[in-house]
Amino acid sequence: MENNEKKLIEVKDLKVSFFTPAGEVKAVGGISYEMGYSEVMGIVGESGSGKSVEAYTIIGLLASPGKVVGGEILFEGKNLLEYDKKQMEDFRGREVSMIFQNPMTCLNPVYTIGNQLMEALLCHDKSIGREEARNRAIEMLTLVGINNPDKRIKQYPHELSGGMRQRVMIAMGLICHPKLLIADEPTTALDVTIQAQILELMKDIQKKTQMSIIFITHNLGVVAEICDKVSVMYAGKIVEQGNVNDIFYNPSHPYTKGLLRSMPRVDETIYERLIPIEGSPVDMLNPPEGCGFGARCEHCMKICLRKQPPTVELGNGHRAACWLLATKEKEGN
Repeated sequence: MENNEKKLIEVKDLKVSFFTPAGEVKAVGGISYEMGYSEVMGIVGESGSGKSVEAYTIIGLLASPGKVVGGEILFEGKNLLEYDKKQMEDFRGREVSMIFQNPMTCLNPVYTIGNQLMEALLCHDKSIGREEARNRAIEMLTLVGINNPDKRIKQYPHELSGGMRQRVMIAMGLICHPKLLIADEPTTALDVTIQAQILELMKDIQKKTQMSIIFITHNLGVVAEICDKVSVMYAGKIVEQGNVNDIFYNPSHPYTKGLLRSMPRVDETIYERLIPIEGSPVDMLNPPEGCGFGARCEHCMKICLRKQPPTVELGNGHRAACWLLATKEKEGN
């Protein structure tokens, strides 16, 4: 196992915008975080918060008209944003892999499962032959819990269930033994029972392979199940970061508290009404001057609408960007 003190990936003040005819959409507005080897980090937030855009930027799949307008992404100390197309193609798959939301649209319907798994490996490792690639494909299908892998590699995507297709996507992501796996809401399109199986599988594989995982989701239940630490995103910014216990048992940002209040809990002994977060998400074409969550926040002060909040350190890597916390900290001093 690698040294956990060493950083695998550092994202520093990353800014990504989409330049549309209507104007500039600031999808990611200056986020920073770091991950060590064999860590699992959840990135949580509602649709449009910038979670997936940030992930596509790491793996070099940011679609036009999206552009990185600032910041760095350091992977083992090397800035990925300086890589040319060839370097990025070599890096993608070998060092970092990605699992997407909908396996049906990601698997090619006219190629067999085996063909697609072998292609993913042969593209990145020219030293191995087709027979060895086929054996590795069978080995990977076995690892992700697919029975009769000899039979499955000859089948087409439409012959498999949704859960099986997602397992194939996981196998494809792992076939080159990457150091980092990015999972973009990999359980969203699946029913609850299959979701639980996929999460259990990913936990098991992470323990076996010791790879790092960035798990992108809007489901806090998923985060509690699989992650070591969490970054909560809202309106293109990280509003709170911390280990999973801090986020669940000591949430500090009003948005994190709102997410937790709106989530059903199975451990409640009495029935409690879920409290939704009032208001609408931010229009990213015309973002507010101050805190993006200000207009929806029950604790909103005048300064919240005028100025971006500072990040307040709460100890043990737990931090949140909120004027309420900054004011309390000032009063405490």
